[in-house]
Amino acid sequence: MFNLLKDTSAAGVAGILAAVLGVSVLLYYWTAPEKKVQDFIGPPRSGYVLTHFDLDSYNEEGKPAFKLVAPHLERREGDESLYINAPDFVLPSTKEANVPPWTGHSQYGWVNKDGSLLKLQGKVHMDRVAFQTNPPASIDTSEVTAWPKENRLETAEAARIVQGTSTMQGVGMRANLDTKHLELLDAVHTVYQPRKR
Repeated sequence: MFNLLKDTSAAGVAGILAAVLGVSVLLYYWTAPEKKVQDFIGPPRSGYVLTHFDLDSYNEEGKPAFKLVAPHLERREGDESLYINAPDFVLPSTKEANVPPWTGHSQYGWVNKDGSLLKLQGKVHMDRVAFQTNPPASIDTSEVTAWPKENRLETAEAARIVQGTSTMQGVGMRANLDTKHLELLDAVHTVYQPRKR
């Protein structure tokens, strides 16, 4: 060992450093505390839980974007999104004040942190009452993705739209509730009842 300390060649210094490093690593693992065992299994924890709540969301102009009323809401800590059971919802027009809102119900709901994305999960039913010359309308579908601040929604699932005496059915739907534009994407079947004379 004494001879190794006298030997100042690069190989000798490298050998000493390697030995010291090896000993320090062994000492670290011998004295380090044991790793904490992750014993929690399940979904992310809730930041808070609300029961029997009303939630109002507004767009950038301060106009109502959507309203939710439901028996149970959980806010997740990680992404601050909201998980909702059995929501009743209201989607008002963002353009015209005299147009009645769409109202409805879904089995579950999800809202992202800033309220720009709303998912209506499970079976979804929506209604709009008659106004001016427009007859009442309803939509029955499932798994709807909505952008409430833009008043748009879509689904890849089967959809049934009834407006007055007309019925449309198809698979996949896109809708802009402000412009009253509705598009069925596949397997479309439409029934128009004749008008009464």
